[in-house]
Amino acid sequence: MASQVQHEDIVTLTDAAVPKVSGNLSLWNEDLRPCTLKEHSWPGPKFAALWIGMSLCLPTYSLASGMIVLGMNWWESVMTIFIGSVVVLIPILLVSHAGTKFGIPYPVFARLWFGNRGAHIPALARALIASGWFGINAWFGGQALDAILGRIVPGWNGIGVHLALSFILFWVINVLISMRGPQAIGRLATIAAPTLAVGAIVLLIWAATHAGGFGPMLAAPAKIHGARFWAVFYPSVIGVIAFWATMALNIPDYTRYAKTQKGQLLAQTLSMPITMAVFSFIGIAVTSATVILYGQALWNPVELILKFPTLFVIIAGAVVILSSVTINVGANVMAPARAFENLWPRRITFAIGAIITGILALAMQPWYVLSAFGNYIFTWLGTYGALLGPFDGIAIADYWLVRRRQLDLQQLYTVGGRYDYSRGFNLRAIGALLIGWAISLLGLTSPKLHFLWSGGWLFGLLGGLLAYWWLMRNEQSVLSNDDYRRLMVEDRPIKTTGESV
Repeated sequence: MASQVQHEDIVTLTDAAVPKVSGNLSLWNEDLRPCTLKEHSWPGPKFAALWIGMSLCLPTYSLASGMIVLGMNWWESVMTIFIGSVVVLIPILLVSHAGTKFGIPYPVFARLWFGNRGAHIPALARALIASGWFGINAWFGGQALDAILGRIVPGWNGIGVHLALSFILFWVINVLISMRGPQAIGRLATIAAPTLAVGAIVLLIWAATHAGGFGPMLAAPAKIHGARFWAVFYPSVIGVIAFWATMALNIPDYTRYAKTQKGQLLAQTLSMPITMAVFSFIGIAVTSATVILYGQALWNPVELILKFPTLFVIIAGAVVILSSVTINVGANVMAPARAFENLWPRRITFAIGAIITGILALAMQPWYVLSAFGNYIFTWLGTYGALLGPFDGIAIADYWLVRRRQLDLQQLYTVGGRYDYSRGFNLRAIGALLIGWAISLLGLTSPKLHFLWSGGWLFGLLGGLLAYWWLMRNEQSVLSNDDYRRLMVEDRPIKTTGESV
Protein backbone atom coordinates (compact mmCIF):
# COMPACT_ATOMS: atom_id res chain seq x y z
CA MET A 1 0.00 0.00 0.00
CA ALA A 2 1.28 3.48 -0.86
CA SER A 3 2.57 5.27 2.23
CA GLN A 4 4.57 8.21 0.90
CA VAL A 5 4.17 10.96 -1.67
CA GLN A 6 6.75 12.92 -3.65
CA HIS A 7 6.35 16.65 -4.29
CA GLU A 8 9.17 17.73 -6.63
CA ASP A 9 12.34 17.18 -4.52
CA ILE A 10 10.50 16.24 -1.32
CA VAL A 11 9.06 12.93 -0.04
CA THR A 12 6.58 12.94 2.86
CA LEU A 13 4.36 10.38 4.58
CA THR A 14 0.75 10.24 3.46
CA ASP A 15 -1.94 11.32 5.92
CA ALA A 16 -3.04 7.69 6.17
CA ALA A 17 0.46 6.43 7.01
CA VAL A 18 1.15 8.80 9.93
CA PRO A 19 -1.30 7.21 12.44
CA LYS A 20 0.18 3.77 11.76
CA VAL A 21 3.63 4.77 13.08
CA SER A 22 3.06 7.78 15.34
CA GLY A 23 2.07 5.44 18.17
CA ASN A 24 5.53 3.78 18.16
CA LEU A 25 6.83 6.04 20.92
CA SER A 26 10.19 4.27 21.06
CA LEU A 27 10.90 5.53 17.52
CA TRP A 28 8.64 8.55 17.05
CA ASN A 29 8.12 11.92 18.68
CA GLU A 30 7.56 15.47 17.47
CA ASP A 31 11.28 16.14 16.94
CA LEU A 32 12.17 12.81 15.29
CA ARG A 33 9.21 12.46 12.92
CA PRO A 34 9.67 13.32 9.22
CA CYS A 35 8.86 16.88 8.21
CA THR A 36 5.58 17.77 6.57
CA LEU A 37 5.67 19.57 3.24
CA LYS A 38 4.84 22.86 4.98
CA GLU A 39 7.86 22.45 7.28
CA HIS A 40 10.22 22.37 4.28
CA SER A 41 10.44 26.15 4.55
CA TRP A 42 14.14 27.10 4.62
CA PRO A 43 15.26 28.92 1.43
CA GLY A 44 18.85 28.83 0.22
CA PRO A 45 19.88 32.13 1.89
CA LYS A 46 19.02 30.69 5.29
CA PHE A 47 21.59 27.91 4.78
CA ALA A 48 24.14 30.48 3.65
CA ALA A 49 23.50 32.53 6.78
CA LEU A 50 23.79 29.40 8.91
CA TRP A 51 27.20 28.51 7.46
CA ILE A 52 28.48 32.08 7.60
CA GLY A 53 27.44 32.31 11.23
CA MET A 54 29.08 28.98 12.07
CA SER A 55 32.28 29.65 10.09
CA LEU A 56 32.84 33.09 11.62
CA CYS A 57 33.82 31.62 14.94
CA LEU A 58 36.76 31.59 17.29
CA PRO A 59 37.83 28.00 16.50
CA THR A 60 38.14 28.96 12.80
CA TYR A 61 40.19 32.02 13.70
CA SER A 62 42.45 29.99 15.98
CA LEU A 63 42.79 27.13 13.49
CA ALA A 64 44.09 29.42 10.78
CA SER A 65 46.19 31.57 13.09
CA GLY A 66 47.85 28.53 14.60
CA MET A 67 49.17 27.48 11.21
CA ILE A 68 51.37 30.59 11.30
CA VAL A 69 52.72 29.28 14.61
CA LEU A 70 53.50 25.95 12.90
CA GLY A 71 55.64 27.74 10.30
CA MET A 72 53.41 28.34 7.27
CA ASN A 73 53.20 31.74 5.59
CA TRP A 74 49.87 33.47 5.07
CA TRP A 75 48.90 32.09 1.66
CA GLU A 76 49.91 28.54 2.59
CA SER A 77 47.64 28.75 5.62
CA VAL A 78 44.69 30.10 3.61
CA MET A 79 45.25 27.44 0.93
CA THR A 80 45.22 24.71 3.58
CA ILE A 81 41.94 25.99 5.02
CA PHE A 82 40.28 26.30 1.60
CA ILE A 83 41.39 22.87 0.37
CA GLY A 84 40.20 21.16 3.54
CA SER A 85 36.86 22.99 3.40
CA VAL A 86 36.23 22.00 -0.23
CA VAL A 87 37.07 18.35 0.46
CA VAL A 88 34.73 18.06 3.46
CA LEU A 89 31.99 19.89 1.54
CA ILE A 90 31.64 16.83 -0.71
CA PRO A 91 30.35 14.44 1.98
CA ILE A 92 28.32 17.28 3.50
CA LEU A 93 26.41 17.72 0.23
CA LEU A 94 26.02 13.99 -0.35
CA VAL A 95 24.45 13.49 3.08
CA SER A 96 22.42 16.72 2.81
CA HIS A 97 20.41 15.18 -0.01
CA ALA A 98 18.84 12.57 2.27
CA GLY A 99 17.70 15.14 4.80
CA THR A 100 16.07 17.32 2.16
CA LYS A 101 14.41 14.53 0.24
CA PHE A 102 12.93 12.61 3.17
CA GLY A 103 12.75 15.27 5.89
CA ILE A 104 14.41 13.10 8.54
CA PRO A 105 16.89 14.09 11.27
CA TYR A 106 20.30 12.47 11.63
CA PRO A 107 19.42 9.83 14.29
CA VAL A 108 16.58 8.55 12.09
CA PHE A 109 18.80 8.60 9.00
CA ALA A 110 21.29 6.46 10.96
CA ARG A 111 18.58 3.82 11.51
CA LEU A 112 18.78 3.17 7.79
CA TRP A 113 22.37 1.96 7.97
CA PHE A 114 22.80 0.78 11.59
CA GLY A 115 19.27 -0.38 12.46
CA ASN A 116 16.68 0.98 14.85
CA ARG A 117 18.78 0.25 17.94
CA GLY A 118 22.21 0.31 16.30
CA ALA A 119 21.59 3.93 15.24
CA HIS A 120 22.53 4.92 18.78
CA ILE A 121 26.18 4.08 17.93
CA PRO A 122 26.78 6.79 15.27
CA ALA A 123 24.37 9.19 16.98
CA LEU A 124 26.20 9.02 20.31
CA ALA A 125 29.64 9.17 18.65
CA ARG A 126 28.58 12.40 16.94
CA ALA A 127 27.08 13.62 20.21
CA LEU A 128 30.31 13.06 22.12
CA ILE A 129 32.33 15.13 19.64
CA ALA A 130 29.71 17.87 19.53
CA SER A 131 29.78 18.09 23.31
CA GLY A 132 33.53 18.63 23.13
CA TRP A 133 33.05 21.47 20.63
CA PHE A 134 30.32 22.91 22.85
CA GLY A 135 32.86 23.10 25.65
CA ILE A 136 35.57 24.65 23.44
CA ASN A 137 33.27 27.44 22.25
CA ALA A 138 31.93 27.97 25.75
CA TRP A 139 35.52 28.36 26.98
CA PHE A 140 36.22 31.01 24.31
CA GLY A 141 32.99 32.82 25.19
CA GLY A 142 33.69 32.52 28.89
CA GLN A 143 37.11 34.09 28.42
CA ALA A 144 35.54 37.00 26.51
CA LEU A 145 32.88 37.48 29.17
CA ASP A 146 35.60 37.39 31.83
CA ALA A 147 37.54 40.10 29.94
CA ILE A 148 34.46 42.34 29.85
CA LEU A 149 33.60 41.81 33.51
CA GLY A 150 37.22 42.41 34.48
CA ARG A 151 37.02 45.90 32.94
CA ILE A 152 33.57 46.99 34.14
CA VAL A 153 33.13 45.26 37.54
CA PRO A 154 35.42 46.61 40.25
CA GLY A 155 37.36 43.89 42.00
CA TRP A 156 36.28 41.18 39.53
CA ASN A 157 39.84 40.11 38.70
CA GLY A 158 40.54 39.86 42.40
CA ILE A 159 38.14 36.94 42.73
CA GLY A 160 40.26 33.80 42.64
CA VAL A 161 37.82 31.86 40.45
CA HIS A 162 36.66 34.75 38.23
CA LEU A 163 37.43 32.89 34.98
CA ALA A 164 35.60 29.78 36.13
CA LEU A 165 32.57 31.87 37.11
CA SER A 166 32.54 33.57 33.69
CA PHE A 167 32.78 30.21 31.97
CA ILE A 168 29.89 28.73 33.96
CA LEU A 169 27.74 31.83 33.35
CA PHE A 170 28.38 31.67 29.62
CA TRP A 171 27.73 27.91 29.67
CA VAL A 172 24.31 28.54 31.25
CA ILE A 173 23.45 31.14 28.59
CA ASN A 174 24.31 28.64 25.83
CA VAL A 175 22.22 25.88 27.36
CA LEU A 176 19.18 28.13 27.88
CA ILE A 177 19.25 29.34 24.25
CA SER A 178 19.79 25.81 22.94
CA MET A 179 16.75 24.53 24.82
CA ARG A 180 14.53 26.69 22.60
CA GLY A 181 14.99 24.31 19.69
CA PRO A 182 16.20 24.18 16.05
CA GLN A 183 13.98 26.93 14.66
CA ALA A 184 15.37 29.38 17.23
CA ILE A 185 18.85 28.24 16.21
CA GLY A 186 18.13 29.17 12.59
CA ARG A 187 16.85 32.63 13.60
CA LEU A 188 19.94 33.28 15.72
CA ALA A 189 22.28 32.45 12.82
CA THR A 190 20.41 34.88 10.56
CA ILE A 191 20.91 37.71 13.07
CA ALA A 192 24.48 36.84 14.03
CA ALA A 193 26.07 36.37 10.59
CA PRO A 194 26.12 40.05 9.47
CA THR A 195 27.20 41.22 12.93
CA LEU A 196 30.14 38.87 12.99
CA ALA A 197 31.17 39.82 9.45
CA VAL A 198 31.30 43.52 10.37
CA GLY A 199 33.30 42.74 13.51
CA ALA A 200 35.85 40.72 11.52
CA ILE A 201 36.31 43.52 8.97
CA VAL A 202 36.81 46.11 11.71
CA LEU A 203 39.48 43.92 13.34
CA LEU A 204 41.27 43.54 9.99
CA ILE A 205 41.25 47.31 9.41
CA TRP A 206 42.68 47.88 12.89
CA ALA A 207 45.49 45.39 12.26
CA ALA A 208 46.39 46.87 8.86
CA THR A 209 46.38 50.42 10.24
CA HIS A 210 48.55 49.74 13.27
CA ALA A 211 50.98 47.28 11.66
CA GLY A 212 51.83 49.55 8.74
CA GLY A 213 49.59 48.01 6.08
CA PHE A 214 49.19 44.54 4.61
CA GLY A 215 52.75 44.48 3.29
CA PRO A 216 54.48 44.18 6.67
CA MET A 217 51.65 42.00 8.04
CA LEU A 218 51.99 39.41 5.28
CA ALA A 219 55.69 39.71 4.56
CA ALA A 220 56.81 37.02 7.00
CA PRO A 221 58.28 34.12 5.02
CA ALA A 222 57.44 30.47 5.59
CA LYS A 223 59.63 28.79 8.20
CA ILE A 224 59.15 25.27 6.84
CA HIS A 225 59.98 24.01 3.35
CA GLY A 226 60.08 20.80 1.34
CA ALA A 227 59.41 17.64 3.32
CA ARG A 228 58.91 19.60 6.55
CA PHE A 229 56.12 21.61 4.92
CA TRP A 230 54.29 18.52 3.70
CA ALA A 231 54.70 16.89 7.11
CA VAL A 232 52.77 19.83 8.58
CA PHE A 233 50.37 20.40 5.65
CA TYR A 234 49.02 16.83 5.56
CA PRO A 235 47.74 16.59 9.16
CA SER A 236 46.71 20.25 9.02
CA VAL A 237 44.43 19.81 6.01
CA ILE A 238 43.01 16.65 7.59
CA GLY A 239 42.43 18.73 10.72
CA VAL A 240 40.47 21.27 8.66
CA ILE A 241 38.40 18.44 7.20
CA ALA A 242 37.81 17.03 10.68
CA PHE A 243 36.75 20.52 11.77
CA TRP A 244 33.49 20.03 9.84
CA ALA A 245 33.40 16.21 9.74
CA THR A 246 30.73 16.36 12.41
CA MET A 247 28.44 18.37 10.13
CA ALA A 248 29.05 15.84 7.34
CA LEU A 249 27.10 13.41 9.53
CA ASN A 250 24.28 15.43 11.06
CA ILE A 251 23.67 17.95 8.26
CA PRO A 252 20.23 16.30 7.68
CA ASP A 253 19.18 17.90 10.98
CA TYR A 254 19.18 21.17 9.00
CA THR A 255 18.57 20.24 5.37
CA ARG A 256 15.38 18.41 6.37
CA TYR A 257 13.82 21.90 6.44
CA ALA A 258 15.05 22.90 2.96
CA LYS A 259 12.53 23.99 0.33
CA THR A 260 14.49 22.45 -2.55
CA GLN A 261 17.62 20.39 -3.20
CA LYS A 262 18.99 23.06 -5.53
CA GLY A 263 18.56 25.81 -2.95
CA GLN A 264 20.42 24.09 -0.13
CA LEU A 265 23.12 22.71 -2.46
CA LEU A 266 24.02 26.07 -4.02
CA ALA A 267 23.84 27.94 -0.73
CA GLN A 268 26.17 25.54 1.08
CA THR A 269 28.60 25.35 -1.84
CA LEU A 270 28.92 29.11 -2.17
CA SER A 271 29.00 29.95 1.55
CA MET A 272 31.08 27.52 3.59
CA PRO A 273 34.46 27.22 1.75
CA ILE A 274 34.60 30.91 0.83
CA THR A 275 33.66 32.10 4.31
CA MET A 276 36.22 29.76 5.88
CA ALA A 277 38.96 31.04 3.57
CA VAL A 278 38.11 34.73 4.00
CA PHE A 279 37.78 34.57 7.78
CA SER A 280 40.95 32.48 7.96
CA PHE A 281 42.77 35.22 6.07
CA ILE A 282 41.55 37.75 8.61
CA GLY A 283 42.74 35.57 11.47
CA ILE A 284 46.12 35.03 9.83
CA ALA A 285 46.58 38.73 9.00
CA VAL A 286 45.66 39.86 12.48
CA THR A 287 47.89 37.23 14.10
CA SER A 288 50.76 38.34 11.87
CA ALA A 289 50.12 41.91 13.00
CA THR A 290 50.40 40.84 16.65
CA VAL A 291 53.93 39.60 15.94
CA ILE A 292 54.86 43.08 14.71
CA LEU A 293 53.03 44.94 17.49
CA TYR A 294 53.62 42.71 20.50
CA GLY A 295 56.54 40.49 19.53
CA GLN A 296 54.54 37.26 19.72
CA ALA A 297 51.80 35.50 17.74
CA LEU A 298 48.53 35.80 19.68
CA TRP A 299 46.51 32.98 18.09
CA ASN A 300 43.84 33.16 20.81
CA PRO A 301 41.80 36.30 19.96
CA VAL A 302 40.71 36.79 23.56
CA GLU A 303 44.37 37.39 24.49
CA LEU A 304 44.43 40.09 21.80
CA ILE A 305 41.24 41.73 23.09
CA LEU A 306 42.86 42.24 26.48
CA LYS A 307 45.46 44.54 24.87
CA PHE A 308 42.83 47.18 24.07
CA PRO A 309 41.07 49.97 26.03
CA THR A 310 37.95 49.17 28.02
CA LEU A 311 35.37 50.30 25.44
CA PHE A 312 36.94 48.14 22.73
CA VAL A 313 37.16 45.18 25.11
CA ILE A 314 33.42 45.46 25.74
CA ILE A 315 32.50 45.71 22.06
CA ALA A 316 34.94 43.04 20.85
CA GLY A 317 34.05 40.78 23.76
CA ALA A 318 30.36 41.05 22.85
CA VAL A 319 31.16 40.01 19.27
CA VAL A 320 33.17 37.03 20.56
CA ILE A 321 30.28 36.05 22.81
CA LEU A 322 27.78 36.27 19.94
CA SER A 323 30.11 34.19 17.76
CA SER A 324 30.51 31.51 20.40
CA VAL A 325 26.78 31.28 21.07
CA THR A 326 26.01 31.05 17.34
CA ILE A 327 28.45 28.23 16.62
CA ASN A 328 27.44 26.38 19.75
CA VAL A 329 23.71 26.37 19.25
CA GLY A 330 24.07 26.04 15.47
CA ALA A 331 26.59 23.23 15.12
CA ASN A 332 27.11 21.66 18.53
CA VAL A 333 23.69 21.19 20.09
CA MET A 334 21.40 19.87 17.35
CA ALA A 335 23.14 16.50 16.89
CA PRO A 336 23.70 15.52 20.52
CA ALA A 337 20.27 16.75 21.63
CA ARG A 338 18.65 14.65 18.90
CA ALA A 339 20.88 11.66 19.80
CA PHE A 340 19.91 11.73 23.46
CA GLU A 341 16.29 12.26 22.49
CA ASN A 342 16.49 9.21 20.25
CA LEU A 343 17.66 7.08 23.20
CA TRP A 344 14.33 7.51 24.97
CA PRO A 345 11.83 9.48 22.87
CA ARG A 346 9.06 9.05 25.44
CA ARG A 347 10.95 10.91 28.17
CA ILE A 348 13.86 12.87 26.66
CA THR A 349 12.91 16.05 24.81
CA PHE A 350 15.17 18.27 22.72
CA ALA A 351 15.52 20.63 25.68
CA ILE A 352 16.63 17.83 28.01
CA GLY A 353 19.06 16.66 25.33
CA ALA A 354 20.55 20.17 25.22
CA ILE A 355 21.09 20.08 28.98
CA ILE A 356 22.84 16.69 28.75
CA THR A 357 25.06 18.09 25.98
CA GLY A 358 26.10 20.97 28.21
CA ILE A 359 26.96 18.64 31.08
CA LEU A 360 29.12 16.46 28.81
CA ALA A 361 30.87 19.59 27.54
CA LEU A 362 32.16 20.23 31.05
CA ALA A 363 33.51 16.67 31.24
CA MET A 364 35.51 17.19 28.00
CA GLN A 365 37.77 19.75 29.76
CA PRO A 366 37.99 22.41 27.01
CA TRP A 367 40.54 24.41 29.03
CA TYR A 368 43.04 21.58 28.45
CA VAL A 369 42.31 21.23 24.72
CA LEU A 370 42.97 24.95 24.22
CA SER A 371 46.03 25.11 26.48
CA ALA A 372 48.32 24.54 23.45
CA PHE A 373 47.78 24.66 19.68
CA GLY A 374 49.19 21.14 19.27
CA ASN A 375 46.47 19.79 21.56
CA TYR A 376 43.88 21.52 19.39
CA ILE A 377 44.78 20.54 15.83
CA PHE A 378 46.67 17.25 16.21
CA THR A 379 45.22 15.61 19.32
CA TRP A 380 41.63 16.90 19.26
CA LEU A 381 40.90 17.30 15.54
CA GLY A 382 43.06 14.38 14.42
CA THR A 383 41.67 11.87 16.90
CA TYR A 384 38.00 12.60 16.44
CA GLY A 385 38.45 12.78 12.66
CA ALA A 386 39.66 9.17 12.72
CA LEU A 387 36.67 8.28 14.89
CA LEU A 388 34.04 9.83 12.60
CA GLY A 389 35.50 9.02 9.16
CA PRO A 390 34.03 5.50 8.85
CA PHE A 391 30.57 6.76 9.85
CA ASP A 392 30.71 9.32 7.02
CA GLY A 393 31.72 6.61 4.56
CA ILE A 394 28.98 4.21 5.67
CA ALA A 395 26.28 6.91 5.41
CA ILE A 396 27.32 7.86 1.88
CA ALA A 397 27.63 4.24 0.72
CA ASP A 398 24.23 3.28 2.11
CA TYR A 399 22.25 6.17 0.66
CA TRP A 400 23.96 6.61 -2.72
CA LEU A 401 25.43 3.21 -3.61
CA VAL A 402 23.38 0.58 -1.79
CA ARG A 403 19.86 2.05 -1.77
CA ARG A 404 20.26 4.55 -4.62
CA ARG A 405 18.24 7.20 -2.74
CA GLN A 406 15.20 4.94 -2.35
CA LEU A 407 13.84 4.09 1.09
CA ASP A 408 10.62 3.23 2.89
CA LEU A 409 10.01 6.22 5.16
CA GLN A 410 7.30 4.49 7.20
CA GLN A 411 9.58 1.55 8.02
CA LEU A 412 12.12 3.85 9.71
CA TYR A 413 9.50 4.29 12.45
CA THR A 414 8.27 0.68 12.56
CA VAL A 415 9.34 -1.67 15.35
CA GLY A 416 10.57 -4.96 13.84
CA GLY A 417 10.27 -3.51 10.35
CA ARG A 418 12.42 -3.52 7.23
CA TYR A 419 15.29 -1.66 8.89
CA ASP A 420 15.32 -3.61 12.15
CA TYR A 421 17.96 -6.04 10.80
CA SER A 422 19.16 -8.35 13.61
CA ARG A 423 17.25 -7.31 16.74
CA GLY A 424 17.71 -3.70 15.83
CA PHE A 425 21.39 -3.87 14.81
CA ASN A 426 22.85 -4.01 11.31
CA LEU A 427 25.89 -6.20 11.94
CA ARG A 428 27.26 -5.40 8.46
CA ALA A 429 27.46 -1.72 9.39
CA ILE A 430 29.25 -2.57 12.63
CA GLY A 431 31.70 -4.70 10.66
CA ALA A 432 32.37 -1.88 8.19
CA LEU A 433 32.88 0.53 11.10
CA LEU A 434 35.48 -1.73 12.69
CA ILE A 435 37.29 -2.10 9.35
CA GLY A 436 37.41 1.68 8.93
CA TRP A 437 38.76 2.15 12.44
CA ALA A 438 41.30 -0.65 11.98
CA ILE A 439 42.76 1.04 8.89
CA SER A 440 43.37 4.26 10.82
CA LEU A 441 44.73 2.46 13.89
CA LEU A 442 47.16 0.56 11.68
CA GLY A 443 48.97 3.88 11.33
CA LEU A 444 49.98 3.68 15.00
CA THR A 445 51.82 0.37 14.57
CA SER A 446 54.70 1.64 12.46
CA PRO A 447 56.28 5.02 11.63
CA LYS A 448 56.07 4.13 7.94
CA LEU A 449 52.30 3.75 8.22
CA HIS A 450 51.69 6.79 10.38
CA PHE A 451 50.13 8.60 7.42
CA LEU A 452 47.10 6.32 7.93
CA TRP A 453 46.57 7.78 11.40
CA SER A 454 47.45 11.35 10.42
CA GLY A 455 44.85 11.05 7.64
CA GLY A 456 42.49 9.02 9.80
CA TRP A 457 39.31 10.72 8.60
CA LEU A 458 40.08 10.17 4.91
CA PHE A 459 41.26 6.56 5.17
CA GLY A 460 38.54 5.69 7.66
CA LEU A 461 35.90 7.13 5.33
CA LEU A 462 37.19 5.20 2.31
CA GLY A 463 37.59 2.00 4.31
CA GLY A 464 34.12 2.24 5.83
CA LEU A 465 32.53 3.15 2.49
CA LEU A 466 34.06 0.29 0.51
CA ALA A 467 33.59 -2.28 3.28
CA TYR A 468 29.93 -1.37 3.75
CA TRP A 469 29.22 -1.37 0.01
CA TRP A 470 30.71 -4.85 -0.30
CA LEU A 471 29.07 -6.27 2.82
CA MET A 472 25.61 -4.96 1.83
CA ARG A 473 25.66 -6.27 -1.74
CA ASN A 474 22.93 -8.91 -1.04
CA GLU A 475 21.02 -7.05 1.68
CA GLN A 476 17.31 -7.92 1.74
CA SER A 477 16.15 -4.54 3.08
CA VAL A 478 17.12 -2.76 -0.16
CA LEU A 479 14.06 -1.73 -2.19
CA SER A 480 13.79 -2.68 -5.83
CA ASN A 481 12.56 -0.07 -8.30
CA ASP A 482 9.16 -1.77 -8.39
CA ASP A 483 8.96 -1.86 -4.57
CA TYR A 484 9.72 1.84 -4.43
CA ARG A 485 7.08 2.69 -7.04
CA ARG A 486 4.45 0.78 -5.06
CA LEU A 487 5.19 2.90 -1.98
CA MET A 488 4.57 6.17 -3.77
CA VAL A 489 1.45 8.23 -4.33
CA GLU A 490 2.64 9.96 -7.45
CA ASP A 491 2.37 13.72 -7.21
CA ARG A 492 4.61 13.72 -10.30
CA PRO A 493 6.35 10.98 -12.33
CA ILE A 494 8.84 9.23 -10.06
CA LYS A 495 12.43 8.68 -11.24
CA THR A 496 13.60 5.64 -9.32
CA THR A 497 17.33 5.61 -9.97
CA GLY A 498 18.37 9.09 -11.07
CA GLU A 499 16.01 11.77 -9.80
CA SER A 500 17.15 15.34 -10.09
CA VAL A 501 18.99 17.00 -7.23
